[in-house]
Amino acid sequence: MSETAARRRATMVEVAHAAGVSVMTVSYTYGRPERVSADTRARVREAAERLGYPGPHPGARSLRRGRTGTLGVVLGEHLTYAFDDPQATRFLSGVAGVCADHGMALTLVPITGGPSDVDRVTEAAVDGFVVWTTADDDPVIDAIAATGLPAVVHGGPRRDGLSFVAVDDRAAAEAVGREVFAGARRPAVLSFPLDRDRISTVTFGAAAAGTVPDAATGADLDVTTTGTASGIDPDAATFRVTRRRLLGFRDAWAKTGGEWSQVRVAVCSINSAREAETLAAELLTGPDACDAIAAMGDELALGTLRTAARLGFAVPGDVTVSGWDDTDAAAPAGLTTIAQSLRDQGARCARIALGRLASTDRDAEVAWRLVRRASTRRP
Repeated sequence: MSETAARRRATMVEVAHAAGVSVMTVSYTYGRPERVSADTRARVREAAERLGYPGPHPGARSLRRGRTGTLGVVLGEHLTYAFDDPQATRFLSGVAGVCADHGMALTLVPITGGPSDVDRVTEAAVDGFVVWTTADDDPVIDAIAATGLPAVVHGGPRRDGLSFVAVDDRAAAEAVGREVFAGARRPAVLSFPLDRDRISTVTFGAAAAGTVPDAATGADLDVTTTGTASGIDPDAATFRVTRRRLLGFRDAWAKTGGEWSQVRVAVCSINSAREAETLAAELLTGPDACDAIAAMGDELALGTLRTAARLGFAVPGDVTVSGWDDTDAAAPAGLTTIAQSLRDQGARCARIALGRLASTDRDAEVAWRLVRRASTRRP
């Protein structure tokens, strides 16, 4: 390569001249190689390498084709959540499998609750979106709808014009709640976050006194940190998944003749077994110690089981425990749980966003089942 050529970027015209082909042939070599013979492709690429031509800019090719060949997954969590949380990992595995089958790339678009989230989403060079569950009032949802690109929301919230995939969380929560609460006197729920930032309209029952952290007292629970309260209003939760599961657990306790104000709700800031261990210790000790804990995720339930064992409680003799998702660790732990395939749900979301499902199948609740195991079988 000459010194002059090394200092500047060669053009497609120059490559065509050096290879003895048309400019269109050079373009096809990079963009539609199946339309060019192997010998001609080799000649074009040899000339391009000799002249220092790197090929057309990917963005320019995307503009010409009207697509990027990339599916965007919007995470309502820190980027590392995609790799640390087993449920998110399974879901993304399903999305990635469909992308691989269709020759698509995958871009993770994290959102942080900051003002830059909307810009990050609207500027994403993608052909469609899959959205991991977020809050009802998250402006990112409206920004995605405004792009006009195909989009599907997993878990919620629902939006006109956007497809939706989720289990019937309320019905599933009632089913597993009736198992874990059977025979209980002092039930509790280990909950996912209620809101992205704060809940200022939560109604606490009288039993909440002394259970809410000092940093969040009265009717103002800071759910970015952990805390417990009784009688939390499920409708105050702006995460649809959390709201629907709380409603289902409330339904289950009501079926036993109990009052929702009797149910202590421990709010976890993340889906963490370690955090659940700490909250479970609070729920299982003291004069109002709980004897049944329904967790919104298997990680939370497994943390609860570890705490119960450490404190010397028998499961299910002293306390019953249930989880959600039926992860690989649930069966060995004897955990009663709700089974759902997040991998299948991720795949379904990806097919919808890529236009691989009929329009009649793009807004649907998906299968779940109750798996009864030893953690709720009282003697």
